[in-house]
Amino acid sequence: MDQVSGPIHPEKRRNMKNRITAVGLILAALGLAVAGCRTSSQEITRITTRPTAQIIKMEPGEHPLGLGGLRLVNRDVIRRDGLLYIPRISEEGKPLPLLVWLHGGGGNCESFRYLFPIAEDFKIVVLALDARHNTWDGIDNSFGPDVEFIDAAVKHTFDRVHIDPTRIVLGGLSDGASYALAIGRVNGDLFTHLVAVAPGLLEPPASVIGNPRILVAHGTRDNVYHVAGSRNFIVPGLKKAGYNVAYLEFDGPHWLPSPIAAQVFKWIME
Repeated sequence: MDQVSGPIHPEKRRNMKNRITAVGLILAALGLAVAGCRTSSQEITRITTRPTAQIIKMEPGEHPLGLGGLRLVNRDVIRRDGLLYIPRISEEGKPLPLLVWLHGGGGNCESFRYLFPIAEDFKIVVLALDARHNTWDGIDNSFGPDVEFIDAAVKHTFDRVHIDPTRIVLGGLSDGASYALAIGRVNGDLFTHLVAVAPGLLEPPASVIGNPRILVAHGTRDNVYHVAGSRNFIVPGLKKAGYNVAYLEFDGPHWLPSPIAAQVFKWIME
């Protein structure tokens, strides 16, 4: 028997509307989940941008990149972006060194704001970045999304600051250090220096290019990656591969203390 059609009861209409809203929220969450997944059909390992003439004037100081957005990271929706610090001397228009800095696993760029006053003293531009996920791709997934983000962030910087092409540095702490050694050697035609503070082992994902200078620093009280890894394996391996490697061992934990950061900045300027 056919059902008799008629007007929908207001309570039923409200329930239908609530169900539609709930479905919309679920779909939106799924969209963020897809955005947060770091999957790639093909590995991307090359950074293609190169220093160019400054086309946009940006005032000295700290600036959010504005290139990132909300990501689903470990069941939390958080913003992943980056910070650009430009020292005051940039107003003179002279080319300045650039340090691209990568945090450790589970970290973020904002933890390294303490580097900015040191950067001001040494007249170095700092580009501190967030990984697209909890840590950098290539460590627990294929290389790609983070490489593309670094590429875009470096281009963003080149467009706004006159960068010295002979001092473009990729560095990081912990997972960021491992990643800098891996992806930095693959892009040694861009990065002239690499800095690895408390690194683990991560092999380059493609053929290495160029011969960047390398600084490895490690704290003797590190309880995450033991100092013996750098002292006995990473540094000798890099030297055997033909790299000019400086090694700095310090009394400290799994971190980059300010006095050691000052030594890193000094090494960049040597």
